[in-house]
Amino acid sequence: MPRLREVPRTEADPYVIGLYDFLFGERDPVKEPGTATGTPGNWWTVFALSPDAFKHATEGFQYYRSRKRKLDPKLRELGQTRAGFVKGSQFVFSQHCKSCRAVGLSEAQIEAIPHWPITDVFSPVERAVLAYTDCLSLQSGRVPEAIFTEMKKYLSDEEILEFTYITMMYDMHAVMSRALRVEYDDVDERIVEIAAPEGADLDVMRMVDRQQPKQGE
Repeated sequence: MPRLREVPRTEADPYVIGLYDFLFGERDPVKEPGTATGTPGNWWTVFALSPDAFKHATEGFQYYRSRKRKLDPKLRELGQTRAGFVKGSQFVFSQHCKSCRAVGLSEAQIEAIPHWPITDVFSPVERAVLAYTDCLSLQSGRVPEAIFTEMKKYLSDEEILEFTYITMMYDMHAVMSRALRVEYDDVDERIVEIAAPEGADLDVMRMVDRQQPKQGE
């Protein structure tokens, strides 16, 4: 379950209701969850807690899909999908793998997004934006000048700005999805202590000490 309350249809803002109608039909998405793509749909019902945030976020979706954008949709989706992967968001990564197909990326390219540096399925500009994405999402915007130089061989300043904005928007969505445990990111922390067998030596590194030669030996 998400960590925050979900907003039922009876409590939703009129703007929110419009999106509920589009995504869920006449169903109350809290009582009868599920979207056409197979997700629970609780990103929408949780964001509906703040109609202003809901509107701001969905207008962001309209921004990146607008025909006014100069950026190639394939590059856009590479950035969004890679950001979802490196931030560990199953929701963002999974949904944008589907979007990658919709804009024409091949199955080989989609499969290679997690390990892109060692593949040969991406063009020079695609490799440049993937490298840039890693700098944005893994290094908090610390970008070597060589990466910018490479991107500027292929992209205008306007395209780079659009790519940066859209990728970081999805970096944010990946982080928020994990923090709030919505959609496919409603998973337990997997990095936990695994209990030792009963009666085991609790000093797990004592075995190393036993292998060390005593002083003078």
